[in-house]
Amino acid sequence: MNEAQSRPAAWHEVVLATLKSNNVRLAVYVPDRVFTPLIAALHADPFFTAFAATREEEALGIIAGAWMGGLRGTVLMQTSGFGTIPNALASLIVPCQIPALIFVSERGTLGEFNLGQAMVCKTMRPVLASLAVEHHTITRQDELEFIVDRSIKQAVATQAPAVFILSPLLTGGKVFAA
Repeated sequence: MNEAQSRPAAWHEVVLATLKSNNVRLAVYVPDRVFTPLIAALHADPFFTAFAATREEEALGIIAGAWMGGLRGTVLMQTSGFGTIPNALASLIVPCQIPALIFVSERGTLGEFNLGQAMVCKTMRPVLASLAVEHHTITRQDELEFIVDRSIKQAVATQAPAVFILSPLLTGGKVFAA
């Protein structure tokens, strides 16, 4: 047995495999250090089309158009980027019933130094709740595949978005100087 077979899959490997098993072929992201291993894996796998957007609401518009053309897509962003998308969620994604799959690398907690990240982190969940957008904060590796897989299936079946907030407890987050 080689090292890859003996170690449990890393969080980003689980996300990649779950996206693939649910035929999510498009990944649009705003670059983020926490998502670096997932972004690299998406680019390395010919199953996926992955590219960077300049803004988070642009990424949502791209995957909305892809859905209308028959392609499933996901958006990757960090917490502060979430602050730019409530209008796109409320005026496009929710009313047009787009099953947008949004992964957010959570910042603004657990030692965060950036006030902007902390403010958006405090408001992100209430905003999602007010828009009736399904969202899950994932902290544990043993729950990751189940939550992502079932939420993707529900999003597609109900034509509603799903947001996955990936806690630093899962990803290791951003490392801050002491």
